[in-house]
Amino acid sequence: MQAKKLGWTDLNLSIIGAGTWAIGGSGWKYSWGPQDDRESISTIRHALEKKINWIDTAPVYGLGHSEEVVGQAIKEQRNKPIVATKCGRVWDKDGSISGCLKK
Repeated sequence: MQAKKLGWTDLNLSIIGAGTWAIGGSGWKYSWGPQDDRESISTIRHALEKKINWIDTAPVYGLGHSEEVVGQAIKEQRNKPIVATKCGRVWDKDGSISGCLKK
């Protein structure tokens, strides 16, 4: 897998990353529907074997479930990938944003 240096950092990222929105599964308004966690873990590990070295995730992907699955997939990996996550709003299980409700 080809890699490129990220800007002025020392990070060399594979030109393809692994997106994990769908891995979040069901359980909230904007989900991709039910997913098999074992299959998701296997998919992430396969990507790492193919030298994909960065994973995109976020708390909003399955209300944190995607981050949990990513953690399970990489916890015993010798070469840890770069995990890019996001921060900001806290989503409730009903799909609303807590901060908007408090205005």
